[in-house]
Amino acid sequence: MRYPSTSPLAVNTHPIGEVPLGTSLRRSSAAPVPRPTAVILDLFGTLVAAPSAVERSAAAAEFAAVMRVSAEVVESALSGSWRARHDGQLRSTTEVAIHLAARCNASTACTDELEALLARLAHHRLRTDETLLHALDELRDRGVRLGLLSDASPDIAEVWRRSELAPHFDAVVFSCRAGAVKPDRQLFVAALGELRVAPIQTLYCGDGGGDELGGAERAGIRALRVARRGGMTGLAFGEIAWHGTAIPDVEALPSLLDRWGIDE
Repeated sequence: MRYPSTSPLAVNTHPIGEVPLGTSLRRSSAAPVPRPTAVILDLFGTLVAAPSAVERSAAAAEFAAVMRVSAEVVESALSGSWRARHDGQLRSTTEVAIHLAARCNASTACTDELEALLARLAHHRLRTDETLLHALDELRDRGVRLGLLSDASPDIAEVWRRSELAPHFDAVVFSCRAGAVKPDRQLFVAALGELRVAPIQTLYCGDGGGDELGGAERAGIRALRVARRGGMTGLAFGEIAWHGTAIPDVEALPSLLDRWGIDE
């Protein structure tokens, strides 16, 4: 889950809907853009709903009950530890639990219970819609290789294989395993390497948090914004104004690829 330490920035985008290919998705008529053979997808806010303020507060209350501290102390610890939990400083759910307990000045006796809570919340966070799973199946039926690239903490990475999303992906890159957070170029390069595709063959799709769309383009990958799953009130940070193509959700991707080049 993502607990930002800064306020989300305003995002300026094209209206979400059936839109023609934006500037990031096409070249001149003399050099048509090839249809993507691979799609790299963000996780939170793209495949699963971004957490709301209410969900954030509820999670903080659960952590507070386990550690016997106030919810305010937990909120501060989660916000202050975001980078350490996501950039590889902490390598396991156990280490995350120990780190949070220390930041909250909680007893080490609660570590096992805290670790179990982290795993349970992570599993819940990875639930998604059947319509999205069907869209992923459609993409793979069309021969498209799918990659996941996400800023994620070890608790998410450890429960990923047991999620209903995992079987749909050919490659997965989590920031906590790669040792960097978006928009670091090495994350996009790692995803391309795992998929064994070139940037020109690839489309990156995300809701825009963490300057991921700009990061993808700087790595030579065409980028596409999807409306934040769970609504624009979902928590995110580091957004940069986006003027390229936008679609309502991942479910729209199969039809977009089917008409690739027709709208140009």
